Amino acid sequence: MSFAAPAIKSFQPPRRTLMGPGPSDVPQRILDAMARPTIGHLDPAFTDMMEETKQLLRYAFQTENKLTFPVSGPGSVGMETCFVNLVEPGDKAIVCINGVFGGRMLENVKRAGGIPVVVEDNWGEPVDVAKVADAFAANPDAKILAFVHAETSTGAQSDAKALAEIAHKHGALVIMDCVTSLGGTPVLIDEWGIDAAYSGSQKCLSCKPGLSPVTFGARAIEKVKTRKTPVQSWFMDLNLVLGYWSGEGKRTYHHTAPINSLYGLHEALVILAEEGIENAWARHRAMHEQLKAGLEKLGMRFVVAEDARLPQLNSVYIPEGVDDAAARARLLNEFNLEIGAGLGALAGKIWRIGLMGYSARPENVDYCLKALEAVLKA
Repeated sequence: MSFAAPAIKSFQPPRRTLMGPGPSDVPQRILDAMARPTIGHLDPAFTDMMEETKQLLRYAFQTENKLTFPVSGPGSVGMETCFVNLVEPGDKAIVCINGVFGGRMLENVKRAGGIPVVVEDNWGEPVDVAKVADAFAANPDAKILAFVHAETSTGAQSDAKALAEIAHKHGALVIMDCVTSLGGTPVLIDEWGIDAAYSGSQKCLSCKPGLSPVTFGARAIEKVKTRKTPVQSWFMDLNLVLGYWSGEGKRTYHHTAPINSLYGLHEALVILAEEGIENAWARHRAMHEQLKAGLEKLGMRFVVAEDARLPQLNSVYIPEGVDDAAARARLLNEFNLEIGAGLGALAGKIWRIGLMGYSARPENVDYCLKALEAVLKA
């Protein structure tokens, strides 16, 4: 039996302006970097670039952690890497939930065999520091605190430094999700005392999806090395991955790294270093203020209070009488503009407008506001 070849031609994607919760627009310079010749993942030239990528990531995370590298997979794999390495069966973990992605942390604790203690806050609000202090007082044997720094489902930003201080008073390790914050708002791993953190390549770094920068401090590495049980995941076991990503010179084969994707991340991090991270934070803030003024003129209300609002992820209530799906479809089909829908309990109630990385430009803000105005008037 033979099969006829399908008559499918090369895919040509439409040109969109990406202003949702991710991915963000990828500049041509990064696309060009990913089109460079593929070489072997153990080639000395490639391993030299790996060392530069680690150095650049330490700058982005504002850390001296040697174990700072991109996991070969999206932010969800970075998340799992942190949990499967740091949570052992029977470990009690305090998990903060104020949106979708705190819920995913909870699921990871359960799957790693941990005992979760949940601290819940309303969606759109930051994690309540007092509730976390109470949770530790009631559970002094907790070994982990896990929270989302920048909750992508709402655009709420929590006080990472204060949360980490509480955990360390009780001798607990801290796992932080900074998928939406890295590169767009201050992430200060060393200053805040974060033991492990993970992010994504496709948000404020403006690279393609599929890589997850992670960083592990000394306390986290000690936990990994002194585990009583094996890490449940072979692929994400840091004891094995370290043979490929740690140290210079000879490397142990672990997996075939996504070579061209790593070219792109390297270029994205070079761009961030050229701009200066403080300047990148200031640019995201300035674009937020520009967008905020325009949205308020359109009569739109923000979900998150101003003092907890992420500049790069703006959640607004959908005006009364506006059909969510129809409006976003018009934005996509008529203006080639993508914004995000609400998730979970906020589905159909809010829009999430991203100002991430290369998408955080004045012309994008102007275009988004004009398109929204046209759609809302209609």
